[in-house]
Amino acid sequence: MLINAESPDQPEVRAMLARLDAYCAALYTLESNHLMDVDTLLRSDALFLVARDVDGAAAGCAALVNRGDYAEVKRMFVDADKRGLGTGRKLLDHIFLFAGMAGQRELKLETGIHQPQAIALYERAGFARCAPFGDYHANPLSVFMEKRL
Repeated sequence: MLINAESPDQPEVRAMLARLDAYCAALYTLESNHLMDVDTLLRSDALFLVARDVDGAAAGCAALVNRGDYAEVKRMFVDADKRGLGTGRKLLDHIFLFAGMAGQRELKLETGIHQPQAIALYERAGFARCAPFGDYHANPLSVFMEKRL
């Protein structure tokens, strides 16, 4: 597994993000999906990571967005056939590394209640539940989490 900062604006990655969008749309209402589009991921305040398998195929992705006082983890996804191999944890480890290098002291994220595997991954990585942050509002379908670095 190789993880690097890459552009989200490449066909293979756009296809992976479309799978993530479809997955989230099947689980949550439109109002409960807080997905970041490719144009926003291309901004200078966002770092986009792609995990590639030994054959070079994109297996997962994650973004780190600078929000000033904290950084937000967005677009965390591992393709269904690549789950259970530690890809998500490796992506998080890279997020922690890059956030630390950027001087960030706190990470936050929002995920959904219908994703228990994601919640468990974040908890194992040291995230704890918190109140809504930034522009988010309380939502019975959302789980808000934070981690001090």
